[in-house]
Amino acid sequence: MTAADPSALAADVLAGSRTALSRAITLVESTRADHRAASRVLLTALAQHTGGAIRVGISGVPGVGKSTFVEALGTQLTAAGHRVGVLAVDPSSVRTGGSVLGDKTRMPILAADLQAYIRPSPTAGTLGGVARATAQTITVLEGGGYDVVLVETVGVGQSETTVAGMVDSFLLLGLARSGDQLQGIKKGVLEIADVVAINKADGDRVVEAKGAARDLASALRLVRGGHGGWTPPVLTCSGLTGDGVPEIWQAVLRHRSSMGPEGLADKRSGQRWELTWALVRDELDQRLRRSPAVVAAAELLRDQVLANTMPAPGAADAILRAFDGG
Repeated sequence: MTAADPSALAADVLAGSRTALSRAITLVESTRADHRAASRVLLTALAQHTGGAIRVGISGVPGVGKSTFVEALGTQLTAAGHRVGVLAVDPSSVRTGGSVLGDKTRMPILAADLQAYIRPSPTAGTLGGVARATAQTITVLEGGGYDVVLVETVGVGQSETTVAGMVDSFLLLGLARSGDQLQGIKKGVLEIADVVAINKADGDRVVEAKGAARDLASALRLVRGGHGGWTPPVLTCSGLTGDGVPEIWQAVLRHRSSMGPEGLADKRSGQRWELTWALVRDELDQRLRRSPAVVAAAELLRDQVLANTMPAPGAADAILRAFDGG
């Protein structure tokens, strides 16, 4: 795509054009220098129309049923009059070049809903770059009139922390499995979760799910005990049947309300400042990669590092000197 007239593109997004919305998101995801400049104009034009959405992060181990849950929640929200945007942050796309999340075939009902918009993560760059694009895409969706934004991530690496840094509330989905009730849930994720739900609580697994919820509630008291303030509730649900999903949404709203207007504003402000530095780091990374002096120095140094005749810190210093001098 071209970067022509981002102000006109912003006007079309504000007017509710889905085509313009898709083009705008493609623009903010791009790493091309002209697109990055145009995206700044676009985001500035949208800025005064943003910030009003309820932003929720959703994570859990692979196989927990995130897509089924997101579809159940999304369709219930659109039925209640909300406009819902669904985004995916997929760290594996950085390595493989493809996204395993956000696939519209996994959410066929929601994908066909005109009050919803589903977007997978970018398929190139660093996790920092993906996070930058996702945070800015939230702004574009808000400009387009979406009042709920769900940011989905697979539970690997640092993706949960990354997503928690761009949303109001963070929902962790877990599973009840015999012999391992807290299967795959990391302590670090429990520390950032605002609401926890045991999914797939249907059929003959309801009792097991309720037992896992009790165990997890006990674990949370140990992890989060003494912190005061909000205590994350542990609920059960079934994305397949929709049972328990409205209660989880109400818990998310209670968490958001518990911060109060000032607390929410402070949280958003801190996130904007963190995004500022993320943008700086991402831009520096792009400049490093584009610098002819850095490329030339790296070509000379690579063989020395591989042969262990040049230590990595020395090579890093040489590359930075090349960048500073370039």
